[in-house]
Amino acid sequence: DIGDIVRGRDLYFGNSKEKNRRENLENNLKEIFKNIYDDLTKDNDNAALKTRYQHDAPDYYQSREDWWEENRQQVWKALTCDAGGGTYFRFTCSNDTTLAHKNCTCISGDPPTYFDYVPQFLR
Repeated sequence: DIGDIVRGRDLYFGNSKEKNRRENLENNLKEIFKNIYDDLTKDNDNAALKTRYQHDAPDYYQSREDWWEENRQQVWKALTCDAGGGTYFRFTCSNDTTLAHKNCTCISGDPPTYFDYVPQFLR
């Protein structure tokens, strides 16, 4: 669940051998969002951003949440638009009457699922 990973909410602890990789990924994400924060707040013109994210370090959860909200549809497109075979898509749009197939979105432009906002343990 990429959204959960980006937002720092991934509950999958899985294989203990993967622990170092998960920690490394989390540390990399923290560093990425620290760099984004530093870049966004280096000018005095961004007082609103400084206020919004003033208590966000060291994990940058609010920044990560905002980034995901802004970019989730693009991530969805990157992951699914070239999914071959047509087996990935199901009837998920318009009350389960149409497929999100050609444009990777429903007619409304939304991704066919917003399960990334359902708590992970309920999916």
